[in-house]
Amino acid sequence: MGERSFAEDVKQLGYGAGEVLRGEGILAITKALLQSGVSYVGGYPGAPVSYLIDVLADANEPLLKPLGIYFEQSGSEAAAAALLGASINYPMRGAVTWKSVVGTNVASDALSHVASAGVIGGTVVVIGEDYGEGASILQERTHSTALKSSLPLLDPRNSLESFARFVEAGFGLSEACHEPVLFSIRIRACHMRGTLRCRDNVRPKISMLSPLSEPSFSLERINLPPFTYQMEAQKFEKRLPAAQRYIVEHRLNEHHRGAEPDLGIVMQGGLWNTTLRGLHVLGLADTRGGTAIPLLVLNAIHPLVPDELLAFLRGKRRVLVVEEGMPNYIERELGALAHDARLDVEIQGKHVFSPHGEYVPQLVIGGLRRFLTAGGLTSRSATEIDARYQALTAHREKVRSVLPEPVAKRPPSFCTGCPERPVFSALKILRQREPAIGDTHVSADIGCSTFSTQAPFNVGNSVLGYGMGLASSSAVAPLFGKRTVAVMGDGGFWHNGLTNGVANAMYNRQDSVLVILDNFYAAATGQHHVPSTGTNARNEPLRMGIPDALRGLGVKWIRTVNSYRIAEVIGTLREALTTRVPGLKVIIARNECMLERQRREKPRVRQAIAAGAEVVQPRFGVDPDVCTGDHSCMRLNGCPSLTLRENPDPLREDPIAYVDETCVGCGVCGEVAHAAVLCPSFYEVRVIANPTRWTRFVGRVRRRVIGRLAAVTA
Repeated sequence: MGERSFAEDVKQLGYGAGEVLRGEGILAITKALLQSGVSYVGGYPGAPVSYLIDVLADANEPLLKPLGIYFEQSGSEAAAAALLGASINYPMRGAVTWKSVVGTNVASDALSHVASAGVIGGTVVVIGEDYGEGASILQERTHSTALKSSLPLLDPRNSLESFARFVEAGFGLSEACHEPVLFSIRIRACHMRGTLRCRDNVRPKISMLSPLSEPSFSLERINLPPFTYQMEAQKFEKRLPAAQRYIVEHRLNEHHRGAEPDLGIVMQGGLWNTTLRGLHVLGLADTRGGTAIPLLVLNAIHPLVPDELLAFLRGKRRVLVVEEGMPNYIERELGALAHDARLDVEIQGKHVFSPHGEYVPQLVIGGLRRFLTAGGLTSRSATEIDARYQALTAHREKVRSVLPEPVAKRPPSFCTGCPERPVFSALKILRQREPAIGDTHVSADIGCSTFSTQAPFNVGNSVLGYGMGLASSSAVAPLFGKRTVAVMGDGGFWHNGLTNGVANAMYNRQDSVLVILDNFYAAATGQHHVPSTGTNARNEPLRMGIPDALRGLGVKWIRTVNSYRIAEVIGTLREALTTRVPGLKVIIARNECMLERQRREKPRVRQAIAAGAEVVQPRFGVDPDVCTGDHSCMRLNGCPSLTLRENPDPLREDPIAYVDETCVGCGVCGEVAHAAVLCPSFYEVRVIANPTRWTRFVGRVRRRVIGRLAAVTA
């Protein structure tokens, strides 16, 4: 798989009992799956669990196949959730993974059906939570899905030992209550490093090496009336009570009694590290997590166990709930339980911290300080806590004095040399040069192409979902008065775009333009393979192409262009928007993701140079004597390698354009300048390493000729 190889880490997945694994949280989760005897694993990549797919792919040949474990990178989250159907009728353990919350939304149909029918074999869904200001998706949490479908939800403490324990406990919980179990892990925890004392991997009882002998059929497990009514009753009469018993009997939630009689803190397991660190810096906990304040750590946040919560609430006057995200389900549940039991306890939570946003240390420490200084604490005085807090935050005033205004937000952008950028340069040039043709509604898509909505392009009126760009323009196109443009990546095309986009447009005879950005991978998740890459995640060859799929749905107007040839892209866009041919018109802009290309090319170039071979690499630059300093090139390009530098001419004040060392020689700078009829200040040079004698001779001749010509013109 592209972005990162886990070949070395995968060796640790074969460790036996007593050996110590060292690595990231994702590696510990994968090891726990193998220790749990899974029969199959799958999923769809997306931050922060993309690496889980990578680890499984790298482990397929050396570990999964010898154990008989089936692995696939599923075509979508819905396909991954449907994979769990294997455990409905057969006692086999399975695990899948995807990104929350958009992945859960895609998977919800299949996931709801599995949750309704129930499972015999244990199933775990590893969901990567991507929340907060740095999140790449919608600000929602998985908790609502667990409530909606009555699924157990684990949110364990952040340590490799804890991850392994709760993956294995997740399978046990699933088999106890006959429901899939959601295992939630935050983005920082996925990449947190630590150690794990391993156990032996377990060969699954049912596997590709020990296959099933006969099919199993049970009409009561089919989601049709009247069985669906019985399934719903079983959820609340048998399955959730069974889950609550398992949580209590196996002590999945942790109780820390403490010496403070009047106060208590209830927290999600995933917020343990941040909360305990906050108590430590305020002088109320030691480095090992010991604290005088009673704590209830909910590693299982659904279903909650009323008796467990009430036992913690009794005898306390004030309880703080550390719960990330909204709605505040845990806080509301505690408040309702306290009211029904007539307990004289004040439940505090969101109004102490924040009603929304990621619970980063700064926010949690501030909330703990407000709660603890309000009274009832005997082991520390409010003055002492305030003094520690003021010492901790004193630097903020110094920062404000140096930076009176907040630092400007840095929006995401295309990578240097990205083959998608020139397509949006072309679209922007077309819109400016020919407003009657190009100034139209553009439906954007999720993925790298979403960066087109940022400066300098500002192209894209809406973003509705992965592969949903074309579908989101269905009602706009016939009511806009001119053809609209929809943008879709190749990953989005195979995920949702083929059926919900192209098929829908053909079925409804939509007359619009679709631009498919084919960079050979699902690049935004880390260069994961898609059906048109040529191989799958197991490196098995495939012959699936986007043009063939389009023709199979009846699309006749198809053009394939080199995305780096901006003039060609402009001309094709103009043709698509003005042709009298009715129906859907598709432009496929092809070129390999530059990140993946550079990962392959840079090692090859280094090896060639080290071996003494001649290597020629193109580089682009800006002639400072020609550059006028109007920076039109940047307003139509936006490449990170295209920046500013001081003007060497003492009579000119405006800074000039400059191409720095990160340039990969894609040629887009020059293409944009030519297509937009800008100044001819861009030039291309060829950097030659280990030049041969012939190359040196040609270079000397060129310098002499140029020198003589320069002397003549002078």
